[in-house]
Amino acid sequence: MEEVVPQSHPYVPRDLELPGYVPVVLSQSTIVGVYLSSSLIVVSIIWIISGRFQKISKIDKLLMCWWAFTGLTHAILEGYFVFSPEFYKDKTAFYLAEVCKSLVDDACKQKLAGKEYSKGDSRYAARDAAVVSVEGITAVLEGPACLLAVYAIATKKSYNYILQFAISLGQLYGTAVYFVTSLLDGDNFAASMFYYYAYYVLANSFWVVIPSLIAIRCWKKICAVCAVQGQKKNKLQ
Repeated sequence: MEEVVPQSHPYVPRDLELPGYVPVVLSQSTIVGVYLSSSLIVVSIIWIISGRFQKISKIDKLLMCWWAFTGLTHAILEGYFVFSPEFYKDKTAFYLAEVCKSLVDDACKQKLAGKEYSKGDSRYAARDAAVVSVEGITAVLEGPACLLAVYAIATKKSYNYILQFAISLGQLYGTAVYFVTSLLDGDNFAASMFYYYAYYVLANSFWVVIPSLIAIRCWKKICAVCAVQGQKKNKLQ
């Protein structure tokens, strides 16, 4: 019986066991290029479609683009990671698996799903319970909710702001758990300082800054409506 020699991997910690690991085939430029170009196409399509709806402000158009982009990122990239536990064994150079292998470092997620991302956070390749749980909830619940937000903004639904507020809080909570659990576990999951700051810090920062701004905006909108309703009730009394 032949002895199976374990395949070395680029992730940290170096003693992380990934039996059957297959190195990344696609180049980093290809992985990032496909992700960025796909995102640009999605944003462009939503921007054009939003122009067909009357009386939608530029801010709402930008929000529609953001929710479409982040919703598809959650559902497709993070969804693939959650439901494909052995992505690091993929030998077909399937794009999503390659991203997970390269970016296993960054949850999410900008999260580019796959082998490449794992270099920023090896907890993806190791199937860390906290990361899988956060990504699973994000992919299954927040992904569809983001796409619903696009529809709610376009059609001016009454639940428009409360939905955006709820999703933003969910994204902030998920990102907080992601960072805090990393710190508690030693914050030593990146293959290099480049991957640490490019994938782990910079990529995730978008899901901190943008949801925060949206949450503040929605909070003000909701408070304004409640204030008007309160004034109407006082006049009737």
